Amino acid sequence: MKVEAAFLTLALGFISVNFSGFCYGALQVGFYRGKCGFADVEAIVAGVITAQFFRDPSTVAALLRLQFHDCFVNGCDASILVDGISSEKTAIPNLSVRGYEIIDQAKIAVENACPGVVSCADLIAIATRDVVFLSGGGRYDVQTGRRDGLVSVAKNVSLPGPAISVPEAIAAFSDKGLTVTDMVLLLGAHSVGFAHCSFIRDRLFNFENTGRPDPSMDPFLANILGSRCPPFATVDNTVNLDQNSFSPFTISNTYYQNVMLHRGILQIDQDIGTDPLTKPVVTNLASAFDFPARFGAAMVKMGAIGVLTGTQGEIRRSCRATNR
Repeated sequence: MKVEAAFLTLALGFISVNFSGFCYGALQVGFYRGKCGFADVEAIVAGVITAQFFRDPSTVAALLRLQFHDCFVNGCDASILVDGISSEKTAIPNLSVRGYEIIDQAKIAVENACPGVVSCADLIAIATRDVVFLSGGGRYDVQTGRRDGLVSVAKNVSLPGPAISVPEAIAAFSDKGLTVTDMVLLLGAHSVGFAHCSFIRDRLFNFENTGRPDPSMDPFLANILGSRCPPFATVDNTVNLDQNSFSPFTISNTYYQNVMLHRGILQIDQDIGTDPLTKPVVTNLASAFDFPARFGAAMVKMGAIGVLTGTQGEIRRSCRATNR
């Protein structure tokens, strides 16, 4: 999906969400405690991510998308990070994924502290949690203990696209063990990031071959986007997924508020606000004061998809190549 997606007021954004009372499988909060001498692995990663975020706030959208694209193919095993002529990186939906060099920096930092201990898969999860927090989302506890996958093949990449229908999206998320509510919560990542005009031009000018804009889109918004995305443009411009100019890099429930105002950018964004299977969840989240906590819980659940633990997989020396 060539869409980069990455929350209430800043005060609400700094809610801390504690998941230490439960775990998914062999994952656990604080897995690296005591495994890296006196060093705090998560603090090391936070130092790298904080510096990067203040240089480039769009890092939040990049890492959210990176984790989603990793977890939805073979599980959360860092297979998306592997270089190669036919690795997952080369699949069309992943060609515009960003953030690899950020994970590289985090890997170098933890390897300097304790070589061969921290997996690249865990670094993705920790780094994404950190940018969510820095962008105003809740700080949720990351469960760690993942190991890195040994396989990364482009043909394995099959991801839900931005024009997918709500029932199709529900089925895709259900295949990964995620509920309808989980899906709608995770789409809240579209409160940050951008989409290329090529993904919304049909909604602006020729919706379902009618020669007219999508009637479900606010006409004022359609006019604004139409000027940014003219019908015969030779350059594929981008537009913010959240048209709230006050929070382009802030994770919040304004996404759901915009959807209810018919200001969803992607087709799937608008459709979850009208489909009876998802509309009640959208309505609830649009006014929810606990969105940061609920978003964090959904991220933790997604981060447990198909994980390798124990003696499965490996701990890569470099995130860009398997040890073999």
